[in-house]
Amino acid sequence: MSRGGASKDRQDGPERKCIATGETQPKGGLIRFVAGPDGMVVPDILGKLPGHGVYVAADRAALQRAEDKNLFARALKQPVKTPPDLVNTVERMLARRVVDLISLARKSGAAVSGYEKVKAWLDREDAKILIQAVDGSGRGKSKLSTPHFGSYIGWLTTDELGMAFGRETVVHAALASGGLSKRVVEEAQRLRGVRESNDGNGHREGN
Repeated sequence: MSRGGASKDRQDGPERKCIATGETQPKGGLIRFVAGPDGMVVPDILGKLPGHGVYVAADRAALQRAEDKNLFARALKQPVKTPPDLVNTVERMLARRVVDLISLARKSGAAVSGYEKVKAWLDREDAKILIQAVDGSGRGKSKLSTPHFGSYIGWLTTDELGMAFGRETVVHAALASGGLSKRVVEEAQRLRGVRESNDGNGHREGN
């Protein structure tokens, strides 16, 4: 099954330095954090919260390092507390963001789910993004291929895709081209970095 087009490229735009790695990269590949009124570190997934922000790469190891070494206090230049289970909280927030964007695409008619509908979109070249649940059947997933010059997302669960489509579970989904599709890919790439890959698919086992 072709997985060409599953680009890891981040969106262009302003660059920021990761406080954990020291590397500078586009903001699209980073996660912003601010200090809340109670002195607690707050993940700013949408990048819109007021106040001075610091950035950590959308990478599980980088986030864990920032948490373990209390790098937030140094970067924010004030005493702050890190909430328990910060990395997993960020992962859940990113997953919710991707689910919400796919749901918006579905409501606008730019997304479908189910093997037959997805296959029809792929055959007609209406699909820009192929999405398949990480815990779905490998045999079933192997029958569908990433759209030419399109993207592949394979690290959401059947439950998460089900939430996006208002169903219990979903294995196969597709998105048409358009503004939301680009945002889905960008946010899904951030999720992939945070979702530890123990099985080669960007999904943390046991989650």
